[in-house]
Amino acid sequence: MSLEQALLLLAAGALSGFLNVMSAGGSMLTLPVLMFMGLDSTTANGTNRVGIVLQNITATWKYRSAGHRHLRLGLKLSVPAVLGAIVGAWVATLVGEDLFRWILILVMVGSSVLMLLPMPVHRETLYLDESHLRWPVILVMAVIGFYGGFIQVAVGILFIVLLYRILRIDLVQVNILKVLVVLIYMLPALGIFVATGNVHWGFGLVLAVGSMAGAWLAAHMTLGPRGAVWIKRITLAIIAAIIVKLLMDM
Repeated sequence: MSLEQALLLLAAGALSGFLNVMSAGGSMLTLPVLMFMGLDSTTANGTNRVGIVLQNITATWKYRSAGHRHLRLGLKLSVPAVLGAIVGAWVATLVGEDLFRWILILVMVGSSVLMLLPMPVHRETLYLDESHLRWPVILVMAVIGFYGGFIQVAVGILFIVLLYRILRIDLVQVNILKVLVVLIYMLPALGIFVATGNVHWGFGLVLAVGSMAGAWLAAHMTLGPRGAVWIKRITLAIIAAIIVKLLMDM
């Protein structure tokens, strides 16, 4: 690994960690960067998960230290998510390079559209507990797990769309449960990529250092409304450039 590659990975990881804590969509930057650096799509997909695991360990620890403890509920929600993630990761190892690039482009375009949708305001929400773990919630978690196991890009947006917009679960609780559930289902998903030889540990660990630094910075910053607007604009501009690059490389 060259110094330039290490610096690029640190920068991409830092921006990704910052975006994931502030909103979502960090993997829309890191996954293409890993592919541009020469990794095949499957190895890039597996390598990207090293930073995600470490980032979510940090986030889960911070939530617990702040008094937010949803371990029992998170574990129950994780059961269908883990099953979905195992299937999704296995399918991801079978997808060819060209097909994966098209899927990535479509996912990035769709996620960008979802990022532009205004968040609902002044609405009644449900604070999820174990009495509400019925089939709609279980199916939603299985879908999220499959998607996360397969590609993971912007899975935070999927949590918001399915749990907050559709099931009307309290957004604060969505974020708390998100980091725990992603951490739990990401472990077996990463294991599948490791077992099939699709993880570049050098790139993954450097990316993880940057990701954790970006997440730490975001957790200690307070941004005003205009700052959030500019973050969204800059992110969408970078995503547009990445989509163009992916199309040019095909």
